[in-house]
Amino acid sequence: MSQADGGDDTSRKDTYNKDQATIKSFLVEFSQGIEDVKPYYLQLREIKDRTLDVSKRVLTINLSDVAKFSEEGSMLADRAQANAKRYHEIFAEAIDSVLEDPVLLPPNPEVLERRGDVIDILHRQRLETEERHRLEREGREGAEEGIQNGGMEAENQVESPFPKILFRRYELRLAPKASDAMSISLRHIRSSSIGKLVSVRGMITRCSDVKPHCEVCAYSCDRCGFEIFQQTNGKHFTPIRICPAPNCSNQGASGEDTVHTQTRGSKFTKYQEVKLQELPNQVPIGHIPRSMTVHVTGELTRTTSPGDIVKISGVFLPTKFEGYKALKAGLTADTYLRAFQIEVEKKSYDDRGDISAEKENELTTKVEAIAFSKDPVGRLSRSIAPEIFGHDDVKRALLLQLVGGCEKKLSDGMRIRGDINICLMGDPGVAKSQLLKYISSVAPRGVYTTGKGSSGVGLTAAITKDQTTGDMALEGGALVLADKGVCCIDEFDKMDESDRSAIHEVMEQQTVSIAKAGITATLNARAAVLAAANPLYGRYNRRKGLSENINLPNSLLSRFDLMFLILDVADTDNDIALARHVTFVHKHSGATSEESGAMKKNSQGEEVDDEEDRPVQPDVVREYISRARQHQPSIPTEVAPYVVEAYVSLRQQDTNGPKDKNNSDQTVMTARQLLSILRLAQALARLRFSDFVATEDVDEAIRLTHMSKASLLDSNTGTDQNAEDITSRIFGIIRDYNNSIRGSTEVEYKAIEAMVLRKGFNIEQLNTCLEEYESLNILQVNEGRTAIEFLMDN
Repeated sequence: MSQADGGDDTSRKDTYNKDQATIKSFLVEFSQGIEDVKPYYLQLREIKDRTLDVSKRVLTINLSDVAKFSEEGSMLADRAQANAKRYHEIFAEAIDSVLEDPVLLPPNPEVLERRGDVIDILHRQRLETEERHRLEREGREGAEEGIQNGGMEAENQVESPFPKILFRRYELRLAPKASDAMSISLRHIRSSSIGKLVSVRGMITRCSDVKPHCEVCAYSCDRCGFEIFQQTNGKHFTPIRICPAPNCSNQGASGEDTVHTQTRGSKFTKYQEVKLQELPNQVPIGHIPRSMTVHVTGELTRTTSPGDIVKISGVFLPTKFEGYKALKAGLTADTYLRAFQIEVEKKSYDDRGDISAEKENELTTKVEAIAFSKDPVGRLSRSIAPEIFGHDDVKRALLLQLVGGCEKKLSDGMRIRGDINICLMGDPGVAKSQLLKYISSVAPRGVYTTGKGSSGVGLTAAITKDQTTGDMALEGGALVLADKGVCCIDEFDKMDESDRSAIHEVMEQQTVSIAKAGITATLNARAAVLAAANPLYGRYNRRKGLSENINLPNSLLSRFDLMFLILDVADTDNDIALARHVTFVHKHSGATSEESGAMKKNSQGEEVDDEEDRPVQPDVVREYISRARQHQPSIPTEVAPYVVEAYVSLRQQDTNGPKDKNNSDQTVMTARQLLSILRLAQALARLRFSDFVATEDVDEAIRLTHMSKASLLDSNTGTDQNAEDITSRIFGIIRDYNNSIRGSTEVEYKAIEAMVLRKGFNIEQLNTCLEEYESLNILQVNEGRTAIEFLMDN
């Protein structure tokens, strides 16, 4: 039995030696590209010369390159994939031998002299001490044989006192082969994956603090000055207390300890623990998401934050339970993932990741085509959830929420938010939840949650106990995870009052203040809130006010920049168009696709130009928004008086105009609405790739604000105002403005146009009204379209 085991060990050692020789050849000879560049050899040259910064001393060996190197390399890559932990050390030993080989990599004395560090000085001192002790031992005569044997054993123990890891000034990482790089969910990792190189995909839910991890601990003896180096494996180790030097008087003594730790000669590396959780689409029905602990070291630390969707490649390893858990665990063991690579997906609009030049040129062409089209904002807004019919103004507002305004940081530390908060209210079945789902999937760091299934700490932050240190730690909730993203909260009205109060601070100051369990902290929650609420009585009761229907306090509703009331009103034309659109989507398995032909039939069966009508793909929308967010538009000097005048006029209309006693609290113009108009105008300027806000942007922002308020005012369909058609309402605006100018039958066209846009109407509706009343010989527009004259007494 022992002979068989010995034979297996010998054959395994021979295989490791052959693999190490293959790795050395691969590092020196592997080349790629037309110019036969040797990437690994050049990087080893820079590591030996110490010309790289600490953050760039990361040597990533792709197993696909090893497999392409030779036939032996292909088998080596398979073995390294299946036994990653052991082969990680074999690769490191091969790299050490290449770096120490004076033939393959000749040393540079000037570099070593200039860049010598503490380890080099200790190494030289230790070699000089060993040489002096050796000469002393050789000069002794008449020593006893037992003492000589003991001295020889001690010398063999300290012959190589420095662990190899102490001199490794690089971080070695193994990247899986391209065929094995497909990420899987945590649920599909089995016990057979232990020791293998795996790739998993999930969401980061918690990140611990970055702390130093001791890889090599250095000691020194106070009596003889001997240095000892201990390599640690894992989180815990037993410190050395007795000096192992042969001539030390502390040998075998039971007195006080003379060996003390020397942190300057020790080697520490950055260490962080990360909690990885399954994505919602990876969890089967009826199950809860699984999680796994990931150990991150070196330069991989601080690369992720809670809320990121990541793909992690590393070694799946077991670890024993410690402390009280070990008494109950028995033979079971815990598992963790030792990370080698971390790729962050959907981090933010600004961090697009590494994309090829061909893909970037293709996206640039598509973005420029949209930017120079007739109506880029309208085309992009129609591309938001194209399967949902109608809701043009709502989709336009959601597009502006994805773009966002500019955050202002004042000199005194005060911060004015730039994110846009939107609330969708209305009857069931008007696609509110579908809009929220689409926004959470398109927006980076988008989080979707429901009001009934979320508590106050689930939305803000919870106090948890760190398993590593045992200290109390903060774990961010949905709003913190959606930092610099969008947090979609469905069933907003179903939340408890105590839980809903936690959102007040987030929606205005965009921070979460915690004072619990001895922890006083303020967390960033710079997220745009998109909420959806259903009426309290099932359907909207037009006889009651908005706060009575939705059951939300006015202090919370005032923090929303836009509030849309979507009602399910029976209308023959709209119902026919909706039914045709739904059947069209089911017939063609979605809205108009980009891969289809140039000419398409819309839901009404009419031939349309597909180039302007078809939706834009989500990746193009995300790229367009990413480039738009790079601009920081400001309010020019000539536009500021226009904004002031518009705000004052809207305030006067609320004061002097007709009031709705049910919805007056929610529709009144306040200073928060002025900031909302500025944020919307900045978002529109960003969509134009402009650094300045124009008057057209302010008019469109006022129009959206008015449309959101009009949807609240129009809930009472019994009023005479709503009984009028659009043309009559626009004519009433022109007539009232003319009556305010006494002694004149002519009004300025630009003034009428600005006033109509502020009321929520568009240019097409204004032109239709003017044409209709011109045909009735009631008014007339001059040829230059600068003035409107009344032909008869109005």
